[in-house]
Amino acid sequence: MKIVVTGAGGKTGRLICKKTLESGHELIATVRTEESRSSLAEYLGPAASSPSCSLLVWDITCSTSEAGPLQAVRQALQGAQALVICTSAVPERKAPAPGHEGGPPVFGWKGDQNPEQVDWLGQKLQVDEALGAGVRHVVLVSSMGGTSPEHRFNKIGAPHGGILNWKRKAEQYLIASGLQYTIIHPGGLLDTPGGERQLLLGVDDALSAPSTTGGPTYNTVPREDVATLCVLAASGALGQEALNRSFDITSKPPGEGEVTQDWSKLLETLAGANCNYSLNSQM
Repeated sequence: MKIVVTGAGGKTGRLICKKTLESGHELIATVRTEESRSSLAEYLGPAASSPSCSLLVWDITCSTSEAGPLQAVRQALQGAQALVICTSAVPERKAPAPGHEGGPPVFGWKGDQNPEQVDWLGQKLQVDEALGAGVRHVVLVSSMGGTSPEHRFNKIGAPHGGILNWKRKAEQYLIASGLQYTIIHPGGLLDTPGGERQLLLGVDDALSAPSTTGGPTYNTVPREDVATLCVLAASGALGQEALNRSFDITSKPPGEGEVTQDWSKLLETLAGANCNYSLNSQM
């Protein structure tokens, strides 16, 4: 199976690439810069040079013509069964303005690429290209918190912030596109090994909401477990249960509960529930 992964230079994207190749699938991975391509090739090791792996440079915020990188991506999408979108604006701390040293930290966006450009217009472009190429299934890695317009993440990088709102708009665009989709909202991503925790699925940020009974809330999930879920969904290993679904994923701490091993049964815990986009609708 041919799977295209965008945003492959990030921590989650590179894990998805590795697991895609380990699962025996053909990988087309896109990154924003030549530096990222070299870094990803080093991370993947010898597999990066195999016939089943292609690494392309594509900046989704500026490739709007048929020439150059976009044309290469269009060619790569031909015959692909699935597209996994991992692109996201990345906040970074900026130096304070003169005279404001010692104040609260100031954040902007890496490469001056803000959420509207990356998480809305860039993802919209990818959905449009998938449609044009006949890709059947799009897996979109988004984020929890999208039900709240006032979420603290939306305040990062103001006045060019609103990252969760822009992500939500892209999710709604994908749903309306007619493509089969799986939208995954991870909690806080942990750089710890996967396969060691009980995973939890929910909708509408309920997993992170304060418990009315004083019980624990679960806000984090290993990045590796999210990558595994993406590859299983993209490859069709989870069947119809993963199609046209939008849900949240978190985990219990290690040693609490039973380690998740059956991903199909995990999806069944949703009992057919999907995220409700009338909450903080962006369309």
